Amino acid sequence: MQLFKTRFDPHRFSSSKKRRDGEATCEANILAALDKVDNLNDDQLFRAYLELINATLRSNYFQCDEHGEFKAYMAFKISPTAVSAMPLPKPMFEIFVYAPWVEGVHLRGGKVARGGLRWSDRIEDFRTEVLGLVKAQQVKNSVIVPVGAKGGFVAKCIPKNASRDVLQKEGIRCYKTFICALLDITDNLVEGKVQPPENVVRRDEDDTYLVVAADKGTATFSDIANAISNDYNFWLGDAFASGGSIGYDHKKMGITAKGAWVSVQRLFREKGINVQTTDFNVIGIGDMSGDVFGNGMLLSEHICLQAAFNHLHIFIDPKPNPGKSFKERQRLFDLPRSSWADYEASLISKGGGIFKRSAKVIDISAQMKKTFLINEDRLTPSQLISALLCAPVDLLWNGGIGTYVKATSESHADVGDKANDILRVDANKLRCKVIGEGGNLGITQLARVEYALHGGASNTDFIDNAAGVDCSDHEVNIKILLNEVVCAGDMTEKQRRKILEEMTENVSSLVLANNYRQTQAISIAESEVKKRMGEYRNLIHGLEKRGRLRRKLEFMPSDETLDERKAQGKGLMRPELSVLISYVKGELKEALVDSAIPDDANIAKAVETAFPSILCQRYKSQVYQHRLRREIIATQVANEMVNLMGITFTERLLQSLGNDFASITKAFITARDVFCLEDIWQSIEALDHKVPAQLQMEMMSDVMRLGRRATRWFVRNRRAGNESEQKNSLFTVSAEVIQKKLGDFLHGEARKQWQRKLKRLQGAGVPDGLAHTIAGSTHLYASLGIAEAAGKASAKVEDVACIYFSIGEKLQLDWVNQQISTMNIENHWQALARESFRDDVEWQQSSLTGSVLPFVSNNEGIKQAIDDWLHCQGELLHRWYTMIAEIQQAQTQEFAMFSVAIRELLDLAQNSHHCNTQRQKKQKIEKKTSAEDLSSMHPAAMPKNTVNRHGQSGSA
Repeated sequence: MQLFKTRFDPHRFSSSKKRRDGEATCEANILAALDKVDNLNDDQLFRAYLELINATLRSNYFQCDEHGEFKAYMAFKISPTAVSAMPLPKPMFEIFVYAPWVEGVHLRGGKVARGGLRWSDRIEDFRTEVLGLVKAQQVKNSVIVPVGAKGGFVAKCIPKNASRDVLQKEGIRCYKTFICALLDITDNLVEGKVQPPENVVRRDEDDTYLVVAADKGTATFSDIANAISNDYNFWLGDAFASGGSIGYDHKKMGITAKGAWVSVQRLFREKGINVQTTDFNVIGIGDMSGDVFGNGMLLSEHICLQAAFNHLHIFIDPKPNPGKSFKERQRLFDLPRSSWADYEASLISKGGGIFKRSAKVIDISAQMKKTFLINEDRLTPSQLISALLCAPVDLLWNGGIGTYVKATSESHADVGDKANDILRVDANKLRCKVIGEGGNLGITQLARVEYALHGGASNTDFIDNAAGVDCSDHEVNIKILLNEVVCAGDMTEKQRRKILEEMTENVSSLVLANNYRQTQAISIAESEVKKRMGEYRNLIHGLEKRGRLRRKLEFMPSDETLDERKAQGKGLMRPELSVLISYVKGELKEALVDSAIPDDANIAKAVETAFPSILCQRYKSQVYQHRLRREIIATQVANEMVNLMGITFTERLLQSLGNDFASITKAFITARDVFCLEDIWQSIEALDHKVPAQLQMEMMSDVMRLGRRATRWFVRNRRAGNESEQKNSLFTVSAEVIQKKLGDFLHGEARKQWQRKLKRLQGAGVPDGLAHTIAGSTHLYASLGIAEAAGKASAKVEDVACIYFSIGEKLQLDWVNQQISTMNIENHWQALARESFRDDVEWQQSSLTGSVLPFVSNNEGIKQAIDDWLHCQGELLHRWYTMIAEIQQAQTQEFAMFSVAIRELLDLAQNSHHCNTQRQKKQKIEKKTSAEDLSSMHPAAMPKNTVNRHGQSGSA
């Protein structure tokens, strides 16, 4: 206690130096005393206390209440990384709250972090529960500005057999204490300046960002938290707790369920099923009074809900009528505090019913046996639930609380949800086609992977239900902006409330767009991962080396497992890709915040994409001056780049080019703008349910390939620094010209391949304009080299393009590129070599194009110029053609062949430039000699029809 008081009593010392000296003396005395402790356990215990006190950053222990008495509760802010015994993962901050009636913890992954506070019923291990939730929150928050946070409290003085009202009253009392304790030790902002809390010694830096959200048991508590925030004059006001009466009510919006439904729609669409127009069977976890379950089961009128269960009842409807059951679910959703017992029994099909989970046994009807493939005549409620979880249905929809599926390799103790041990099933027994995880922790991560390995389609809970936290983040960011507008006198509170309400649908659209794009990126990765296992292995290793990813903690496969998967023709599963995309976005987001990216005027426009358009129109300057401007820009750019370019995009360029995240990002923005990649992408997305999902992903892969190569080109050519500020018009013009006239430029086999792909796309229903763009995407990349050559020679893009593609056809460079691109990659170095080879071929083709340009004159066309150039190359061209013929005739093509070939191409390019230089020197000498000879001639000896200095024709 002496050390604790020395560290945190605000009135004990007059200077920080005296405090440090006092601490040193006190700690030395403690260590000296510990040397005299004989018992090892006692020694370890005391040292743990010492370590914990030294890891403590702040406390409200010395604060007083309004009566001048010490507060009846205590809060301690701790740095978990400084405590050796803390279990992984270790967040950046932990606040422990203690009072006789409540205990709680709040864990934060960073300074700007957010997540819900839950009323936990796990009084003995609530921190373990919160730690698991913050781990999931950390990856869930990859789509928003803050990193993950989570809090939980337990009420310790609830009377036995308490009524619902008594229970709620005690819960609110504990919640208020918990909120006050958190704010007691949090810095405030007053007129833009940091104001530390009174009577608190701070052992850390300024820390002003503290926001909370609703969670299990606290769904209606946001207004309570915001009222406390206002009592503390906390700078965030009612942005402190999202979802209050002046804000976005998640249940009313149905935003979490809608976000998870986006995942469900995608997984079924990839199976050729439109769940908005086709009846499909569902088994659910939850009831219609619940936010996620209730809203989710109202998102399609074609849901055939065959069974569902909550903590009280089991609902069975073996052959539901979609229309009638939908209306009944709507009625229950609108009925306050409804349960399955309120369902109109006459609407349930034969053999179904509502059964209490407290029943001893349940008779299994013939219809239940047939529908759910049950053999037994009687089952206990828990056994029936287990059977329902394993039933052959289209969708398993989790909108409840608890963990119901584990991997075969896991024990029930590993799961950590003792209440459901009796009914939990193994993943290999699941027979549903798709899982939608609106609720948290319904399935363990290893179970998800096992389910996917057996052919099931699912993401993870933190992917499916990310819309809730995303909506909360939008609300907080909007309120931060509007609060400052109100403070400046440019808006009244009434106007603020009105505009918040008006933007509800806009906010919903922004949130769901994030869900749509993120699940889309996972689907594209899943479609390609088998071919790119080397890239994903390198990504995992890179994240590990940089201390970002703990493979075991996230249940990522070992290298040995990856080898086994590859041998079996399998790749990473969707749940594993879900983890990787979250880590990649999180790392990129953090890197960009600390870079110059948010200061780039062109890239900074991304801040507008995080807000409804009405705010950007009315309060544009405030949007660009937002307190979290840098974080918002970094988040928006990171999400866009990973969603469009793929999970391995940045890692691939980091390893092959050695650049940093910022330079890669600038190059990407340039490539995106030059080729209008976002417009092309949206055009492909508009084809949902109009063309097969696999064809959409194929087209997106073509766009990604163009974006990757273009980004790489801009990084390698060191141009990104300029183009990100303002698009270089020559690159844009070149891309437009190539896209519109590609058919005129291509020749031979390249033209035939382009025509075949164009015809296939058009035949599948792709609009002509988009089909032309996608079919020619491989060749659009050439517009960069063409633009550069045109700029150097001050030539027309069309002329340069004609030469470029003609050279490619004459020298069979298209074939060379194709062979390089389709070579089997067995390791990381071969992947790097392949990229370098492609770059080299393009560079040399551009270089050769520049060599041909001097042959073009007003009197000779491009074809003649190319023929003249070919004639001049003689011996080197013969060597080139001989080498290509040998490669074509080889039984197997190896990297070494193309390495030698590219060297030969380099010799040809260098010789061509040398010949041009010599030719130009010769022309200058001849021109000079000719001029001197003419000036020395006697007028009478001048040839006929020459022109004299007066412009008159001369004659003999």
